[in-house]
Amino acid sequence: MTVMYAALLRGINVGGRRKVPMAELREVLGGLGYGGVRTHLQSGNAVFASQPRDEDDLRAEIEAALLDRFGFATECLVRDAPYLKAVMDACPFDAGSLEGRQLHVTYYSRPVGPERLDGIDPAAFLPEEFRLGDRALYLYAPDGVGRSALAQALEKRALPAGTVATSRNWNTVVKLVELTHA
Repeated sequence: MTVMYAALLRGINVGGRRKVPMAELREVLGGLGYGGVRTHLQSGNAVFASQPRDEDDLRAEIEAALLDRFGFATECLVRDAPYLKAVMDACPFDAGSLEGRQLHVTYYSRPVGPERLDGIDPAAFLPEEFRLGDRALYLYAPDGVGRSALAQALEKRALPAGTVATSRNWNTVVKLVELTHA
């Protein structure tokens, strides 16, 4: 029995730095013995099949292989198909009525408690909003994340030591669910 997973690489192919071509990413993942490897966009989204394994073990294996192949450290998160679907299904916003650029999910490597968000006055950022989920944060930014004052405020909040975070817009969230459930 195999399980479908998504690897979400953080901070690659941005501004011409830390280049990871998607064809090479597929080669790396295939070289680790994963099956059905596919990538989505150029921003480090890959899906693959593996025997059931601990997500942190998969993450460490992928990060080591990426360091070996590209010569720089790349953080990633690995999440299985049921988790990705659960995050999509638990969205507290009316995703069906929004444009993909208006809704984002930040995935965390571990649970992040509400105390991380203390001092952020939600009313000060309306109509922008956020909600915490299971190792995820949902952000509604009607003018897009690039213009979002709330996104900037959230980004400035320190994460617990060793916590990795990476964000995806709603279109990518949905596509990763589709790819891992195909």
